[in-house]
Amino acid sequence: MSVTSGKTGPSLTREILSHLGLANKDLLQSLQAALSGHLERTVVALLQPAARFDAQELRRALQDSGSAEDVAMEILATRTPPQLQECLAVYRHDFQVEAEEDIKSKTSGILRDLLLALAKGARESYCGIIDYNLAEQDVQALERAEGPSTKGTWVLIFTQRNPEHLVRVFRQYQRYMGHELEKTVRNHFHGNAQALLSLASVIRNTPLYFADKLHRALQETEPNYQVLMRILISRSETDLLSIRAEFKKKFGKSLYSSLQDAVKGDCQSALLALCRAEDI
Repeated sequence: MSVTSGKTGPSLTREILSHLGLANKDLLQSLQAALSGHLERTVVALLQPAARFDAQELRRALQDSGSAEDVAMEILATRTPPQLQECLAVYRHDFQVEAEEDIKSKTSGILRDLLLALAKGARESYCGIIDYNLAEQDVQALERAEGPSTKGTWVLIFTQRNPEHLVRVFRQYQRYMGHELEKTVRNHFHGNAQALLSLASVIRNTPLYFADKLHRALQETEPNYQVLMRILISRSETDLLSIRAEFKKKFGKSLYSSLQDAVKGDCQSALLALCRAEDI
């Protein structure tokens, strides 16, 4: 399958369908007759509006306690405010319940608090002005927040401040304390630390966060097609090139080559088309 780089969204979808011999047929009939398994799920996902795909993935994650922390955090923490609002509106329409209600009933502890705060979409936008006083205040607040009873401080700062500000806070915290903030999170929150650690990874370097997730999905006994599909589709029009660069930088091998080696069958063609090109 020849893959053309630079295409996104509907044009990329048409290209993938064309390579699969489906471009000029009734798509629904073609899907039912020609596709199955991972390939069918990938193509169906490509044909859906992004907000519906996100809403379905979020719903699936919240119904499965094992993936709520990973998938729900990914969606709520990495989508832009307009994308998030549209996703939550589709969630409400399709499932006849607010996502916040499912979060309350299906999760607990600091994970629930983080997801609820992220779902409000109240994160500040970066205006280009550095607020050194606020950064100092946040560092001091995190230094004092040393027990479970202070989790509200962590939730507020991690979910409301803009990423540029938070990166500055993280660096300043490390200078003052002599270690990364993540070490404090592990020491204070123990078994409940992962949600904060995941969010910190998103804040520090979102493309690297996704590169790590793609690598883990490829390292499983059988590739985690759902993770591969979700990330490649959702990031295709935003930061996929940056994700590919971070992947090769960290793991010494391109994402394209990794997909070629790990993924077998017809689904390989679709995922390679989503990845678009080899990184030399």
